[in-house]
Amino acid sequence: MMNNDVYLARSTDEGILEKAECGGAVTALLRFALESGQVDGVLATRARDGDRYDGIPVLITDPHELIGTAGALHASPVNLARCLKEYLEGAANLRITVVCKPCDAKAIVELAKREQIEMDNVLLIGLNCTGTLSPATARRMFEEEFKVDPDDVVREDIADGRLTVWLGDGTEVSRDLAALEEQGLGRRENCRRCETSIPTMADVACGKWGVEDGKKATFVEVLSEKGAALVNGAIEAGHLQVERPSGAAVKSRRAKAEAAAELARSWQERDFAPFKEMSLEQRFRYWTGQFSQCIKCFGCRDACPICYCRVCWLEAERGYVPGGEVPPHVMWPMVRVAHVMDSCVNCGQCQDACSMNLPLTRLIFMLNREVAGIFKYEPGMDLAAPPPCTFVTEEELSINAVNLSL
Repeated sequence: MMNNDVYLARSTDEGILEKAECGGAVTALLRFALESGQVDGVLATRARDGDRYDGIPVLITDPHELIGTAGALHASPVNLARCLKEYLEGAANLRITVVCKPCDAKAIVELAKREQIEMDNVLLIGLNCTGTLSPATARRMFEEEFKVDPDDVVREDIADGRLTVWLGDGTEVSRDLAALEEQGLGRRENCRRCETSIPTMADVACGKWGVEDGKKATFVEVLSEKGAALVNGAIEAGHLQVERPSGAAVKSRRAKAEAAAELARSWQERDFAPFKEMSLEQRFRYWTGQFSQCIKCFGCRDACPICYCRVCWLEAERGYVPGGEVPPHVMWPMVRVAHVMDSCVNCGQCQDACSMNLPLTRLIFMLNREVAGIFKYEPGMDLAAPPPCTFVTEEELSINAVNLSL
């Protein structure tokens, strides 16, 4: 099996097929990985006590528990990169398979580049993603716009410009996604701007694009040697049945990914247009006005998968801020923005955590696009590409030191 092989895959386990939304290939791969001893654990997201609006990260070591993670949770937008880092720090030799959205995978790649995660014992099974929903927004939207009880929803899907939900009795209700998002509903703000719907930075990418309507199967793309070993092993062990997709199916998958990226670019243009019309002074007043509302709760930092510093210099008793005090005015948000703007993967965790509802992802993403354009660097897309850095010689450093002293 060579890298970038593609398959239409289906689990051979009837229990998995019954629970799965597509072909159950992801759960089948995870079960094989655990049962064969290729990994020690699986890091995934599972609904807490069956609540689709309260997804929690779980580390699973028992193959029989994997069935609880089958299916998508659109209204549980957690990012698993931070959890993975903590697990690996506690057990450096732990081998983990991570079931991840593109932003999860990109954050893991960025942490690996910064020597925070050792990738030798990590295998990424990526899931196609066209966006996630805020749990609170999803509940309100389903009740007010879909006219259904949010607790009756057993499945959601975002496809072909529509958001569709299924109820426990089989009822299907669909709404136009653009119309919902005109009202501030639909997907989370950062998801609307995301151009990465297929996680090509993972070892294996799985999804439904490229599968014929009505067919129970998962489109699987192999992207690395580790991914090839996993998929090939699962096929040989009888966990997966596979067939080759047609050329038309592959073309359809690519077309859907490009359409999703084009929609994301239109959202970027729409979100950033007001700032293009502002002068530099107007932009400064706008953002300082926003950040003057910051209460320094540090929630954005604690939620961010990229903020990995063990010692944060803007906490009290660290030397820069007097003990018992908080950073003054806009100092905290501006320093954090500067800290992560080259590595931000647009996961939206900071804005979700912000108790003052500040538009954090909008500013960070705007600056991130500027940095990407200058350095020709896209965060999280390629493990081989180093992060953008600025190098200065000792002579330049000494000249700057002299200038600062004058």
